[in-house]
Amino acid sequence: MIPLSAFPREGTVFQGGTLRVEALAHGVKRLVLDRPQVCNAFDAAMIRELSLAMAELAAIQDPAEMRLLVLEGEGPVFCSGADLAYMKEQGAAAQEQNLENARELGRMFTRLASFPAPVLCCVRGAAIGGGLGLAACSDFVLAEPAAVFATSEVMLGLVPAVIGPFVVRKLGLGGAAPLMLTGRRLRGTEALEAGLAQRLIDPGESAEEALSRVLREFLAAGPRAARATKELLRRITPLPDPELFEFTAHAIAAARMSAEGQEGLKAYFHKAPPPWRP
Repeated sequence: MIPLSAFPREGTVFQGGTLRVEALAHGVKRLVLDRPQVCNAFDAAMIRELSLAMAELAAIQDPAEMRLLVLEGEGPVFCSGADLAYMKEQGAAAQEQNLENARELGRMFTRLASFPAPVLCCVRGAAIGGGLGLAACSDFVLAEPAAVFATSEVMLGLVPAVIGPFVVRKLGLGGAAPLMLTGRRLRGTEALEAGLAQRLIDPGESAEEALSRVLREFLAAGPRAARATKELLRRITPLPDPELFEFTAHAIAAARMSAEGQEGLKAYFHKAPPPWRP
């Protein structure tokens, strides 16, 4: 988590077992993923708490009280995506439970992508899979020059289904397809050029200086004007419709239960290449 002396902490808005939300000065809220021991990987509890926290913040009616949401990860890695032990569990779960968990993941990303105030995501270390999904749902991504971005699902025999619409919405089909089909990793300047990151932390400045500078840029906008502009942008680039939402949930649920998906996860846990890799 990046220290912010220019934006002192005013209290805790939400405290869960996997994340917390802090209120900072000037109407800034900071949501911190807090599972550093597993590189802030998603599990069922984190997905649920992310949805709850964002619903609570989105319900704040006064634009001056909820001006900007900052997403960060505790520790050196922003988010490594889904906890693979959780993915393996889901693959062994009953079909309807697996499908409902996929829907819950989709609802969480939709809540973030439709958040009424601007969302700034700070990526340190890596944003993999669902972590890249969080970045894709944000309005602005500030990243370390060495930060890694990837959708690694296909390499595990899985499908980047639920995050797919948000990644395509962010990068366009031409930018998203090569990443989603290969699991290729982008770093620093490549992520900036692809549109995954909007700014890199300059080697000559601290992370705190970089983040404070971006916050001030966003806070120069009138609170109501910023919200109205968010709504304008959402209407110009619509979110997934119900049919697509359901298709993506079925796609990841099926992949998790498939023989290929199970083989890919097994290979990962045994630190071995999957059988399809030449």
